Amino acid sequence: MLAIKPSDLISVDDYLTGELSSDIKHELIDGYVYAMAGASANHERISVNVLRKFGNHLENQPCEPFGSDMKLRINSNFFYPDMMVDCRFDNSEPYFTETPMIIVEVLSKSTRKKDTTLKFMSYINIPSLQEYVLIEQDFVDVQVFRRNEGWIPSHYFLGDEVTFESIGLTLPVEDIYHRVQNDDMVEFLANKA
Repeated sequence: MLAIKPSDLISVDDYLTGELSSDIKHELIDGYVYAMAGASANHERISVNVLRKFGNHLENQPCEPFGSDMKLRINSNFFYPDMMVDCRFDNSEPYFTETPMIIVEVLSKSTRKKDTTLKFMSYINIPSLQEYVLIEQDFVDVQVFRRNEGWIPSHYFLGDEVTFESIGLTLPVEDIYHRVQNDDMVEFLANKA
């Protein structure tokens, strides 16, 4: 994530206008704009797997999943989570939401610190949020933080099933990591064969 020079503070309106014509995505944090880096194949595999499973489960329901092009507004900050589920989307603001029930972030070495600190503290203060999910891409570990459990993480590994309580969906961890190429998955698939 690259920052524009610290002297380049911008307003929310300027940020939103700029994002409409930008070729790359940017997050706005405390008035500073940060360019988003591209994602790895494993990152995309995990994101698409979860988005597809959530989308199929929520078909014809009021809750809907959004991928990484939908912004999340928290006060004057804007983030691009890897995936969200929103049940109260405000169509008068078509480029961002403020009411997600679930947020999913796929972790990498470059994003782990921000996803587990700044974003975690920002996200858990969203009144509508019920679950925050962190998924490792370099090894198999799915962490789910739930509001009703005091935001204490539960970890899920290969052979486990994860229940996303707020939408009533249970998925095998193996499905989340379908086609992912990391040591844990290679060993798991070899043992299964």
